Amino acid sequence: MVKNGQKKYKRYKNKFSAFIFNKRFIYRVLHFLKVSGPGFIVMIADMDAGSITTAGVSGAQWGYKLILLQVLLIPILYLVQSMTSRLACITRKGHGELIREYYGNGWATFATVTLFFVVFSALITEFSGIAASGEIFNIPKIYSVGISFLILMFVVFTSGYKKAENIAFIFALIGFVFIPAAIFAKPDYHEMIFKGLLGSQPVFNKDYAWLIAANVGAVVMPWMIYYQQSATVDKNLCKKDIKLAEADTLVGSIATQVLMIAVIVMTAATLYKNGIKPSTAKAIGISLMPLAGRYAGLLFAIGLYSSSLLAAFVVSMAFTWAAGETWGYKHSLNHNFKEAKPFYLTYIALIFISAALVLIPGIPLVTIMVDVEVFNGFILPVVLGFLIILAGNKKVLGEYVYPKWQLSLVSLLGAVMVILGIITALPKNFL
Repeated sequence: MVKNGQKKYKRYKNKFSAFIFNKRFIYRVLHFLKVSGPGFIVMIADMDAGSITTAGVSGAQWGYKLILLQVLLIPILYLVQSMTSRLACITRKGHGELIREYYGNGWATFATVTLFFVVFSALITEFSGIAASGEIFNIPKIYSVGISFLILMFVVFTSGYKKAENIAFIFALIGFVFIPAAIFAKPDYHEMIFKGLLGSQPVFNKDYAWLIAANVGAVVMPWMIYYQQSATVDKNLCKKDIKLAEADTLVGSIATQVLMIAVIVMTAATLYKNGIKPSTAKAIGISLMPLAGRYAGLLFAIGLYSSSLLAAFVVSMAFTWAAGETWGYKHSLNHNFKEAKPFYLTYIALIFISAALVLIPGIPLVTIMVDVEVFNGFILPVVLGFLIILAGNKKVLGEYVYPKWQLSLVSLLGAVMVILGIITALPKNFL
């Protein structure tokens, strides 16, 4: 029996070794690493200051209940964002440029101007998250916001898209500190499974329903669609990269929801257990320290900072690319400042003005965060509508055009996201 077991072990070991060291497998892994970036980065950026606050409040108020929802949101994220990577790989054009080419300058301008309002308000939210991450440890926001402004300037002046993407990758990976922070909180894994994933859902409770709306309404942002398509073009991906680009999107979709779950677990295991219900990211971080330890609070602050910084880069680049695509000037990070002055000046203006506004004493940051959700709710139909139309146009995608059933499904899910996003701006009594 022992000899037979050893033979089986050696056989499986040899098969595994042959698979791992297979030249084709190694080539596919290296090719995936080369292609990955736009999908993964935009998905982690979706875990921004607003999403972190929503996840933290979800765990603090309802324990592990909303973990199931985060799992169910993965396919929605993937379905919508994978369309952008396919459009970019086939056409080699950004979202704004495709709208202008197929539907005219008027519609392209309308879509880009409406995007501006979402982007500008979202940037204020991200800089608010940056400020909050420092204030958890009594660092004045003028320092955290000022240093972040300089970092964001450095990212785009690093001579090319690839270097900027590598820095963005670092921001994205730092965000995974939420996972050890959740472990430091010592969660009850039995409750996570049987009260979270498999437990009953109090969907008829108005407070719980409001948090469902907040989580679903913020799952896809208009700037995500613009960023991923433009970044895929700037990265020079093409038709042969479609499958790996979509795999990059899938990995990112799973990763961002795992991070959302980590924040829920962290606050459920500490704040919920002690009846503490904070409403801001700063309050969550401060409340965590006496319950889960200083390290958990530190990791939360680091995760909040890196996620907000990454989102600030992605959000600002989404509009900067879109403006160049819509109004026809050079719009690539592979151009230097002299070659693409309007492109770089647009980026600088967005970052500078939004950072400066956050430093104004007494600015109502919580109100602005709510307004971001309102803007998303009203503007997402415009951006998502064009995405669906383009993805279903055979002149645009040819043999890679999406089938009607898939477009109908995305339309339905998009309508749900829009409705729930708008509901979060209404009084809770409305529910």
